Amino acid sequence: MSPTTLSDVIFSEQANHNFSKILGDLKRANLSITNRLRSIEQDSSFVREVADALSLPLVANERCGSWYIDPAHKAGSAYFKSTDGHTGQWKFSTRRLNLHLLELIGSKDGCIIVDSTRRGKRMPDALSKTIPIWCCVLNRALFPDDTSFHPLHAPPQVVSSSEKSQMESRLPEFLTSFLALHPSLPSLRRHLTKPLRPLWITQDDHLSPTLASHVTASFHPVVCCTSSRRVVGTEISEAGYIQGAGDDTENWALGLTAPIFWAHKAELLHTPEAELPALIASLLAGSDAREGVKSDLAQVAPGLLVGSLAVSPGPLLAEGACVVALLPRATEQTAWAQSSSHLEVGLGKSKAASRRLREALPAICEFVSRYLARSTEEEKKVVLLCETGKDLSVGVALALSCWCFDDDGSVRLDEKSKSSETVNKGFIRVRLGQMMMAMPEANLSRATLQSVNSFLMDWRK
Repeated sequence: MSPTTLSDVIFSEQANHNFSKILGDLKRANLSITNRLRSIEQDSSFVREVADALSLPLVANERCGSWYIDPAHKAGSAYFKSTDGHTGQWKFSTRRLNLHLLELIGSKDGCIIVDSTRRGKRMPDALSKTIPIWCCVLNRALFPDDTSFHPLHAPPQVVSSSEKSQMESRLPEFLTSFLALHPSLPSLRRHLTKPLRPLWITQDDHLSPTLASHVTASFHPVVCCTSSRRVVGTEISEAGYIQGAGDDTENWALGLTAPIFWAHKAELLHTPEAELPALIASLLAGSDAREGVKSDLAQVAPGLLVGSLAVSPGPLLAEGACVVALLPRATEQTAWAQSSSHLEVGLGKSKAASRRLREALPAICEFVSRYLARSTEEEKKVVLLCETGKDLSVGVALALSCWCFDDDGSVRLDEKSKSSETVNKGFIRVRLGQMMMAMPEANLSRATLQSVNSFLMDWRK
């Protein structure tokens, strides 16, 4: 037998390459659609247990949270961003105020907000920091005399005392930014009988009587529920379980949405992985393509209404309204004007549409200005329509609010009156905040808001 050599002990470069490929294949197989859907189903059972134990309504922190709640048991949606809770970047969002939750919290004496997070984290920043900031700011605004609820409450196992202290130092600034929107505090206060207090629960915790007793305590509990079990290490050791499986759907779901998953859960979970793409495609083809779309109009400011393209412009035009439809396909500007009060602006879809909005806003604002100049006070009604009724149409309404209307809602008809207004990000933020209070379900994307800001700031120079 020949003696062992070094080359016999050390793996060759080809062998190392094969090992890397095998590990990569194993990781991809573990992160399959099947494993994600099964993990979601498993975690949703925990969420339901929490709701049953506390007898509180379930609210999905969109978009991830909706995967873990059966639509039959979903009481509402919220938009608390984890980025607003990132260390050093804490923020009270005036773009996503979530004030619509106050009515639900007051009527049900609290709620459970459901979200998840990626592998290794105990809970998402939206639950551990963004929501605590939100509760604290609202307590200071709505219960100024009850100082016992003015301090910040954060989960000590996630937020260090140092970070909590830094967050608290920013609270006066956050309160000022909220009050600058001129919210109707008496109207908001009528929804609540007690201050708000965040509580936290994960799969590592027990549904103890102590937590349940908070439902009848001296505050409205805002229970922050992390739906997924924490995974330390790689998912390969978890027998197919994936923490935060409902997150990052653009990279795995093939267009599948939470409502379609829940409507066809059994079929999806019992279909082999290789057949899932075809099944999902067929379910999408047979589903309502307008899922999540507003089918009615919402007034976001005096004279300005928004809705989806499902709204027929004919009756609105017959009533003397000005209709601006933002189409999900790109068209030439020369083809936009359908009449003196009907504009069809082809912007395309998604981020590309939001970027093209910057170039389209001058023409849109001039078109609407001409309509307002020739209309009587009774006739003045501008309707903005887009694919969802929540993003591009709201962005155009924001631009028109700043371009065409003063703080009293009166139309500015000449350039002198327009240029006399000081428009900066603070001014735009106040107008947007007022719109968000009028239409809480609006979901203005960052790209859309950037286009509006860019147009308005350049226009004022």
